[in-house]
Amino acid sequence: MQHRIIVLGAGYTGAIAAGRLAKRLHREDVAITLVNAEPDFVERVRMHQLAVGQDLRLRPFSEMFAGTGVELKLAKVTAVDVDRKTVEVEEAGEAGAAGAAGAGGAAGAAGKTEVLEYDTLVYALGSGWNTQGVPGTAEFADQIASRPGALRLRERLARLGAGQPVVVVGGGLTGLEAATEIAEARPDLDVALAARGELGDWLSPKGRGHLRRVFDKLGITAYEHAAVTAVEADRVTTADGTHLPAAVTVWTTGFAVHPIARATTLEITETGQIAVDRTMRSLSHPDVYAVGDAAMALGPADKPLRMSCATGTPMAWQAADAIAARLTGGKIPKAPLRYFNQCVSLGRKEGLIQYVTADDRAVNAALTGRLAAIYKELVCKGAAWGVANPTLGIPTRRRHIARQQNRTAAKAVKTPA
Repeated sequence: MQHRIIVLGAGYTGAIAAGRLAKRLHREDVAITLVNAEPDFVERVRMHQLAVGQDLRLRPFSEMFAGTGVELKLAKVTAVDVDRKTVEVEEAGEAGAAGAAGAGGAAGAAGKTEVLEYDTLVYALGSGWNTQGVPGTAEFADQIASRPGALRLRERLARLGAGQPVVVVGGGLTGLEAATEIAEARPDLDVALAARGELGDWLSPKGRGHLRRVFDKLGITAYEHAAVTAVEADRVTTADGTHLPAAVTVWTTGFAVHPIARATTLEITETGQIAVDRTMRSLSHPDVYAVGDAAMALGPADKPLRMSCATGTPMAWQAADAIAARLTGGKIPKAPLRYFNQCVSLGRKEGLIQYVTADDRAVNAALTGRLAAIYKELVCKGAAWGVANPTLGIPTRRRHIARQQNRTAAKAVKTPA
């Protein structure tokens, strides 16, 4: 009998894992099913571009996985029973699939419920936006953690007249990209960013300096040490009682993992992430692997890895290769997970590549300006390419990336801020 592998979620990590497994294993030995609520791949790292009116290329899974043997099941995951080794899904009818493709949302009208059995499960359901429990956020704020959210924000921004205030809440990478993209695309709007700490306080001095210059050039107001405690239809309130006018509020204060794992007997962390070993295998259920935002993986010095595409992609490689090795009696991969840089787009013309240590701490080297924007664009294109071409070996791939980034970092050190 074929070994049944089910992959839940077709974001960067799930899609890469499914494709890599299909290349590593023989079709007559395994049956790989990829479950996802949408019919095409969503480039999550470009949702800020979608929100300001840019059109993104559609990447249908039917084309990406053609001829691979991966079966795509267009459905929403409703339950997982890791003790019985089953997954419950709600299939989308043809109308639902068409609606998801056209509107960019999840599968539309509910279809029939089906229970799928697996021998190995790859859990890659990812994460969504995190309201942090702040009053009014769910009712009045917009988010760009998903395509439906970005499309809704796109409509709201398009309706704003000149001079209307937009407040981006959150000073992390997503917040910086959203604020600069909106300000560049709509210079007629009054764009502000509210950050809990200082603007770019995790960056190197060169990185922080460049970020402030871009904000000044784009006319973005930065409210620092301004934790938002409430959101209303026309304003946000900070911890010190300050009211910031906001015709649109964009909420970017981190991500919350999909809730289904909490309803299982899997060992999870306080954040709801699945606890895994170095091969992305569940610590409590050895036939379950978790990748991407859904997993709590450890990097250098046993430091938890942050939720990001930079983290999720090598996690997917690691899990797929470990599964293939265990099924075929091969060598279990032990490539360490580490960071090289943080890539930030600051609109279409500016960027910031902050080089970091293996455990994600900023170093002095940073690439800025137009060259950094080109670099970030190549990273985004490379991530999408990697979904459809997931078979480049992990050690080879990492050595290549390291060499390229070290060369760029050496040039960046010589580049004035």
